[in-house]
Amino acid sequence: MTSASTDRPVVLPLTLASAAFGFIEGAVVVYLRALAGPGEFGFPLAPLPERLVLTEIAREAATIVLLLGMSWATAREGFRRFAAFAFSFGVWDLTYYAALKALLHWPGSWLTWDVLFLIPVPWLGPVLAPLLVSAGLVSAALLLLGMSPGAPSPLRLRDWIIEAAAGLAIVGSFVRNWRVAATGGVPTDFPWWLFGAGFGLGLGWFLWRWVGRLRPGRFRP
Repeated sequence: MTSASTDRPVVLPLTLASAAFGFIEGAVVVYLRALAGPGEFGFPLAPLPERLVLTEIAREAATIVLLLGMSWATAREGFRRFAAFAFSFGVWDLTYYAALKALLHWPGSWLTWDVLFLIPVPWLGPVLAPLLVSAGLVSAALLLLGMSPGAPSPLRLRDWIIEAAAGLAIVGSFVRNWRVAATGGVPTDFPWWLFGAGFGLGLGWFLWRWVGRLRPGRFRP
């Protein structure tokens, strides 16, 4: 482990840029709601012109590219770049929802449903779910970014495979109800069991690996 001065040059600009962009995304929603008229976010979703849907999909893709570019510019090793992306994504997402709460007093509760993503199909879920994912990403990324410069990655191929499986389970929980929204329905049944399995596996495995790394002789990489 290293002192705070080691990771500050990376974490500070990532935090500022990601938080600023998260607020910008929240402001965009404020403008859209002002144009669309009053009313709460909710289901069934109002039909949108195809041009606006395609624009929103392109905006989401551009957001991911922007976060990837930030991580590429602030880190060198592959696993640090991934950690920088995970950190940026988490801070951006948390700030986005904080901005909506501050500016629009939305969501009304942790279990309010939201459209999370549109690529390749709509991702749906209670707001609490993406907030948990983002908090987990930020926490894990901070540990990785705090490692000494030049230190080897603590994650092996097996670890990446397990984390990818956990991520797929989480994504599966988000896209399970996409047809409901696409057909004008109201989602009511979020698969918390699937989300919990993916979230618990991903976070639990990472912490187990990290604790094992700090105890030489008790854990085989």
